[in-house]
Parts: sequence; C-alpha cells; structure tokens
Amino acid sequence: MKKKIFVLVCDGVSLRNFAYTSFYKLGIAQGYDVVIWNATSFNLEQLNLKEVKINNAKPSAFSDILKTALIRIELNMFSIRDKDIIYHKYKFPLSFKTIKASVKSLIIKTYIALYNSEKGILKIRKKIASSERKTSHYKDCRAILVAEKPDFILSTSQRALTAIAPLTAAQDLNIPTASFIYSWDNIPKATTVVTTDFYFVWSMYMKNELLHYQRYITPNQIRVTGTPQFENHYDDTLIEPKAAFFKIHNLDINKKYICFSGDDITTSPKDELYLRDFAKAVRSLNKKEHNLGVVFRKCPVDFSDRYDTIIKEYNDVIVPIEPKWEKMGAAWNSILPTKEDYKLQTNIIAHTECVVNLGSSMVFDYVAHNKPCAFIDYNYLNASNSCKEGVYVYDFVHFRSMPSSEAVIWLSNPNTMADQLEAALENPSETVSKAKEWFEIINVHPLENACKRLWEEIDGVVHLE
Repeated sequence: MKKKIFVLVCDGVSLRNFAYTSFYKLGIAQGYDVVIWNATSFNLEQLNLKEVKINNAKPSAFSDILKTALIRIELNMFSIRDKDIIYHKYKFPLSFKTIKASVKSLIIKTYIALYNSEKGILKIRKKIASSERKTSHYKDCRAILVAEKPDFILSTSQRALTAIAPLTAAQDLNIPTASFIYSWDNIPKATTVVTTDFYFVWSMYMKNELLHYQRYITPNQIRVTGTPQFENHYDDTLIEPKAAFFKIHNLDINKKYICFSGDDITTSPKDELYLRDFAKAVRSLNKKEHNLGVVFRKCPVDFSDRYDTIIKEYNDVIVPIEPKWEKMGAAWNSILPTKEDYKLQTNIIAHTECVVNLGSSMVFDYVAHNKPCAFIDYNYLNASNSCKEGVYVYDFVHFRSMPSSEAVIWLSNPNTMADQLEAALENPSETVSKAKEWFEIINVHPLENACKRLWEEIDGVVHLE
C-alpha cells in the first residue's frame, strides 16, 4: 500500500517551493500518495495537484500573543548566550496605538517577564500547543487526519502560526512530523515557531545554527536537504527566447538590462530613492555609450505607489515588470505567487546582466546563472538627498555566513554607483566566484537535486522502525 505524505502549505513562498517545483511529481514517481494539505486560499486542483483544504485556518488569539512572547524571549536568550546585542534588532516594536493593541502588548510583556529564561522557552512552547488544542482549527485538522490517515506530515515552513494546530494534531495522533526551514535568515531571527520530530535544513551551516539556537533539538532530528527554492534556474524549459521575452515586456533588444529588485517597506522604507539613484547611475553610463536599461521588479507583497514618480521621471531607462502574485487577503502571507510568476522571475534573471538590491537572497538566484549582485550599502536620513554610508541589515547574523566581502559589489554612495556598476559589468568573474563560495556554504550542492534529497530523507523517516 502506498505511503501517504501530507505536505502542509500555509504561505506563498512555500507554495512556490513545493507546489511549483518538481517536488510533487517526484514524490508521485517514487510511489507515494502525495497530498498538499493546503491552508492557503489558492486552488491547487487547477494545477492538477491532489489537495485537502484547511478551511478557516485561524489560530487562537492567545497563541498569537504567546508566539510574540516566545520570539522575544528567544532573542533575549540568544543575546545573552552570544553576548551580542544584534538580536534585539530583530524585534518588531510592540504597538500601543489603540486600547486593544495596548492590552495585547501589556499581556505579551507580562509573559516575557514571567518566562524570560531557557526553561521558560520550553514552557511557552507547551502553552502554545495547549492553546491551539482548544481551537476549532485544531479540531478540524484532527478530524482530517483521522479520516485521511497520512503516514507523515511535512510542514513547508517552520514559522507559520497556522501550522501549529495541524502539527499538534498529528503529534497527538502519533503521526511523524517534520518542518522545512523556510529561509536562509530565519534561524537567528527566532522564527522556529513549530515543534516537530524532524527538521529539514538547507546546509550543514544551517544545521549547526539550529543546534546552537534551538537547544531542545538533537543532531539526529536534523536532515540536510538543500532547498527547492533555486531549482527553477536549472530547468531550461522555463527559459523563453530573449527576443520573445523582450517583445512581451517592451524591452529594447539592443540594450543590456540590470535588474533592480525592490524590497519590502519594512526592510527598506526609502527603497524608491535607491531606485532613483540607480536610474541616475544608468543614465550617466548611457552618456558614455553603454546603452543600458533597468528592469524593475518590486517586492511582490508591496502594493504601494511609492515608486511611481521615479518610474515616470526615469522612463527612458526604467521598465517595470510586475510580479504575478495574487492578493487573496489583507495579510502579507495571503499574497500568493502564481505559476506564471515562477517562470517570469526565472526569465528576468536569465535575460539581465546582474541584480541590485538591499541584502536579499537574489544574490544566490543570480550566481546560479553566473551573474553578480550589488548590495546597496548606504541609508537615507530625514532629507531625501542626505545619505550616510552603511545599512544596519548587514549587521544581521545571516550575513556572517559570507566568506568574503567580495562576494557582492558594495554600492556605498550614490555618487560612485555608476563607476562601480561599470567595473562590475566589465569584470564580473571575481565577484561571481566569491558568491559561489558563499552559496555553497548556505545551501548544499548540487542545487538541482534538492527535491531528490528531500524525498530520500522523507523515505528514511517514513520507514524508521
């Protein structure tokens, strides 16, 4: 009888990583009954994927309070352990804007005061599971599991609060569970919210991080698999001919394009000014007969109009290509990628020379195509034309995995940006070489075998005696 594997998907990036890659088909080919346990608003049956929907995946309001307290307590403990204040920078400020928000924040602060210790972390985790058992979300998930009888559940993210109820229900029914670490920067940020039997990570580097930060986890619970996130760069069937791609998106076939990848408004609140500076630099290079253009892809969860004025002013160089994500709700994690966007992003990377952004993992997408990345390394103060070298995000722990500062081009001043871009385009090989070293640290290679490794580890867990 086929083993039934439930793949729990609660957000857009997980949808992209596990529904749009070869993961599902490979599991079917290996004789598994693969079911997407779908907590998103997206209809996966239209992609010919077998799914079981989780309707009204609503966690307890008390669980949300406990989750925030847990994250802040863990960051406090990380800071004490490592004697490093950077962990406090990961904390989002508590809100006191309304009476309701103030009450919630005061309760959070109370739980932090009561459980601010290593032992307190484990107690809070137990309280979250207990809180979720009281919800209709838990009861619905438990009923699904009793009816469907899966042999194993893989949560495609370790950070989703909505994943706790289904995973707790599975553990209460003695169904083995695993969680996949969502992103390369997540572990030091204390986003390992779910507790499972096993953890699938990108690399040995990430395994060591997990053991360092989450000390209740043992080495034999962690499996190094890599991530399906970059699989698209090794699928030639996704790449459109350059001429066709340029025609569809109104690009000039005679120009070389650089991608400016926008960031979310929280990480980069003055991102539109970076786009302005970048467009100015490209204009100045074009005066030197470089014939360059800018493909602007904004952050898919940014629906603001903050770039519009800049795009209009610099329409001689900037061509925006909108991400193909669908907004299914108000929350950021209800904005979901389409299969078309999976292909679109692949082609933008394939048909541009390099990428400019503020510290995103796009550096790895581009190095997969042997292309360089430039990180913006200055920030704007109160006035739009007053900037200061350095951006605090590069102090974050995940950037310490970079083996050499030469893995990216550092754009530290808008006045020197043109010269730095010119040098990068003329001789990208050294930067690309160093970026590849970095990529090999944070993600096990070969990249295209990630789904295969995932299924090997699932197979090993499912057949444990």
